[in-house]
Amino acid sequence: MNSLQDYFDTQLEATTSRFHRYMFDRIDWDNRLIGLVGPRGVGKTTLMLQHAKEELPRHSTLFVTAEDMYFITHNIVEFAAEFVKKGGRYLIIDEIHKMDDWSRYLKLIYDYQPKLNVIFTGSSVLDITKGTHDLSRRAITYQMQGLSFREYLIMFHDVELESYSLEDIVSHKVRIPDGLQPLQLFKEYLKNGYYPFAKENQYERRLMQVINNTLEVDIPQYAKMNVATGRKLKQLLGVISKSVPFKPNMTSLATVLDTSRNSVSDYLLYLEEAGMISQLRDKTGGIRGLGKVDKVYLDNTALAHVLGGEATDIGNIRETFFNNQMRVNQDVVTSSAADFEIGSYTFEVGGKKKKQKQIEEVENGYIVKDDIESGYLNVIPLWMFGLNY
Repeated sequence: MNSLQDYFDTQLEATTSRFHRYMFDRIDWDNRLIGLVGPRGVGKTTLMLQHAKEELPRHSTLFVTAEDMYFITHNIVEFAAEFVKKGGRYLIIDEIHKMDDWSRYLKLIYDYQPKLNVIFTGSSVLDITKGTHDLSRRAITYQMQGLSFREYLIMFHDVELESYSLEDIVSHKVRIPDGLQPLQLFKEYLKNGYYPFAKENQYERRLMQVINNTLEVDIPQYAKMNVATGRKLKQLLGVISKSVPFKPNMTSLATVLDTSRNSVSDYLLYLEEAGMISQLRDKTGGIRGLGKVDKVYLDNTALAHVLGGEATDIGNIRETFFNNQMRVNQDVVTSSAADFEIGSYTFEVGGKKKKQKQIEEVENGYIVKDDIESGYLNVIPLWMFGLNY
C-alpha cells in the first residue's frame, strides 16, 4: 500500500492543471462507478489525475494502475476492502482491461463497498465495450477521443478559443482573436496535433508504438485472436491507409487477406472501436452502427500522415478531419449528393477552388473549403469545424 501511495504522489506532482480536455466537464463525477474509455494516447490518464489533484481529498484518494506488479500477488477486490477500512473513498484504476476478469472484479467492488467511488480507464475500447455489458446497471461509461483543433491551439500555442456549436459555425458566428492566423497552425495540427503526446520527443515513433500495440496486443488479446489473425489486422490497416476513403468491397478484401467476408467485417469493427479507422455509414443507422458502411477512413489525420507518408492525399486528409471532429457531438452519415450529412445539413468538403455544383439543388447545403480563413454565404472554412469541442 505504501509503494502505491508513493507512486500516486509522484504522478500527482507531475500533473499540471493548465489545460483540461473537453471531457473533463462532461463527466458526472458524482456517480459511484465511472469508466473513461478511448484509444491509446488520447489523455485519459492525465484527465483522471487532474480530477484527483484538483477535486478529491488526497488522504482518502488513491490512483493505481492495473499493470502494477503489486496486483500480480494481490487481489484488487481485497485491496479495495482494505483501502476502505483505512478511510479510502475514491479509487482510480488506470488501464483496468490489463487485469484478467476485470469486469467481475469491478462488479464485486461496487456491490461490496457501497461507500467507495471507483473510476476506471481503459485503452482498448473494444474490450471495455464488451466488459461493460455486464456493468450496464452499475457503471456510467464515457468515450473520449484525441485533441480538437481548438484544444490543440490551447495546449500547444496558448491560444484560447471558445467552443462553437455546429449551428454557430454554419451561421458564421465564429470570432477569430486579433492576430491569430489559423491556417498555418491548422496545417501543423493536421499532421501532428491529434495526440497530446506530440509535445514529447520522437513523436512519430511513439505514434507507431501506439499503432503497433493496438494491432498486436490490444485487439488480438482481448478479442481472443491468434498471432496470424493479428497480422491480418495490420495488413488490413495497410490496405486502408493506401486507399482511403474507399467503399469497402468485402469480397475483394477477403481475397487479399485470405479470410471470409464475415471476418473482414469483424476486423473492420475491431479497428474502428480501437480508434484506428472510422466507418462512415448511411442514414439508416448512422454512426451508432446500424447503417450500411459506405466509406472507410483512417480515424484521424495524424494516423493518415504517419501511415500514408508523402503519398497522403490532401482530399482524404480534409474529409478525415471533418468526419473526426464532427462525430464527437453529432451523428455524421454519408450523403447521396455530397460528402456528409449531419441532421438537416449537407456538406461538400474540398479545397479553395471547390465549386457549388454538387449542392446546387440541396437544401441547407454547404461548401467546406480548406485554405480560407473566413467564410461567406454557404461557404465555411474547414478549420472552423475543429472548434466544435
